[in-house]
Amino acid sequence: MASAIELEVGDRTVRVSNPDRVYFPARGETKLDLVNYYLSVGDGIVRALRERPCMMHRFPSGVSGEKVHQKRVPNGAPPWLETVRIHFPRYNRHAYELCVTELASVIWAVQMSTVEFHPWNSRRADTESPDEWRIDLDPMPDCPFSRVRRVAHVVHEVLDELGIVGYPKTSGGKGLHVYVRIEPRWGFQEVRRAALAFAKEIENRAPDDVTTAWWRKDRDPAMLFVDYNQNARDHTIASAYSVRGNPEATVSTPIRWDEIDDVDPQEFTIATVPARFAELGDLHAAIDDKAHSLEPLLEWADRAGLKIKED
Repeated sequence: MASAIELEVGDRTVRVSNPDRVYFPARGETKLDLVNYYLSVGDGIVRALRERPCMMHRFPSGVSGEKVHQKRVPNGAPPWLETVRIHFPRYNRHAYELCVTELASVIWAVQMSTVEFHPWNSRRADTESPDEWRIDLDPMPDCPFSRVRRVAHVVHEVLDELGIVGYPKTSGGKGLHVYVRIEPRWGFQEVRRAALAFAKEIENRAPDDVTTAWWRKDRDPAMLFVDYNQNARDHTIASAYSVRGNPEATVSTPIRWDEIDDVDPQEFTIATVPARFAELGDLHAAIDDKAHSLEPLLEWADRAGLKIKED
């Protein structure tokens, strides 16, 4: 068993220790398998993370062991690794978080036992002004995936009516996410209020499928929650192409809208996504081509008198 290997990643050399350590027990996939997966989707994962503060979900002994939510880049990181300083007013503290600008940063994070990448929806240039609106279709425990599919079509319908282009992906679990690039003109509170207005519209159109109830105890366990809270400051969800920390090594995978009715999220893993990426490329490649305004959604929120709790 090799104790360490060195990989050339772009202009960098990244050392990977314990490459044969099993991370995903369902199929015996290793740390090196995880590295090779991220290398295979390099353009996609870098695009998804580029210039964003990023929390690392680390599994030092594999996904069956302890999970570490790490915001702060540890001491001893290579000098070329880029970071962004984030202030946490609730605790009056700050942290230097990973800020990916190249693939070597991703592979360094995997060397540090990172499996999942959870970026902010804002970028380093102005961390307080999100440029991404995230629509999280979060099924409750008894919600069938057929319901997720139905609601996704309603989401697509409303976005089309607004003239907004959304980019769907699997969550890597049982849900779906839709990302929208937005103009970085609003703070987290306003983006979240716009997201709530959109969620309410989806609930109005699909009342038998959707809930927007704030408290989990108030949600029917068979319903789908449109989680507008994921747009709050310092709330993060797995990025496009992020592996998830489960034994099957599923991947949060970009999909086309016309795949919604047939897609099986469990089929997207580190073993299958590389071939899909090689064939289709990054289905989110055009996400930065146009940034949309939230003004129509904020008008909806104003008319409905919608308010949200403070972060």
